[in-house]
Amino acid sequence: MVKLTLIARVTDGLPLAEGLDDGRDLKDAEFYKQQAKALFKNLSKGHNEASRMSIETGPFVFHYIIEGRVCYLTMCDRAYPKKLAFQYLEDLKSEFEKVNGNQIETAARPYAFIKFDTFIQKTKKLYLDTRTQRNISKLNDELYEVHQIMTRNVQEVLGVGEKLDQVSQMSSRLTSESRIYADKARDLNRQALIRKWAPVAIVLGVVFLLFWVRKKIW
Repeated sequence: MVKLTLIARVTDGLPLAEGLDDGRDLKDAEFYKQQAKALFKNLSKGHNEASRMSIETGPFVFHYIIEGRVCYLTMCDRAYPKKLAFQYLEDLKSEFEKVNGNQIETAARPYAFIKFDTFIQKTKKLYLDTRTQRNISKLNDELYEVHQIMTRNVQEVLGVGEKLDQVSQMSSRLTSESRIYADKARDLNRQALIRKWAPVAIVLGVVFLLFWVRKKIW
């Protein structure tokens, strides 16, 4: 079944949309998302220019199509039919071009078309069960064949500089940096509270001291 779905602009690797609910039941989901982003980065540099490709990664396979400077990528179980995976991507491509085609080049921020998730989730459900009559018909459709689509390994595609272990380190580093950021945020909040209440504490301390001194004198 479909595990992840991401859409990005090929020219610069900018992520445009993704399946928001994807990966919730997937172990190491963040690791595979980092792999997908590394693939987008390679594509933005002009590497792996095949317009359609399947890329094996662990127990899963990335499938992608490139059309109109946009890469539509999904990750599925290895056992999931390759033909259905590419039909799924074709459905996403057709709708995305129809709805957002004239805004793709001008999009300036990541996930500018995040609302497309609604269509992603609806379409993913249609491809969930490979045994439905609809999907069996698609598997038997000779008008769309995928035999010529190349299948490669993710280590080979990402190259020496982006091996699996390095992508894993990238994901770990991002997690570590997030923790550091959270710690710094807590420190800043603590310092802000100290700056806010320190004058009050000093005044109260002085008042208390004056009362104590006065009591001792009298």
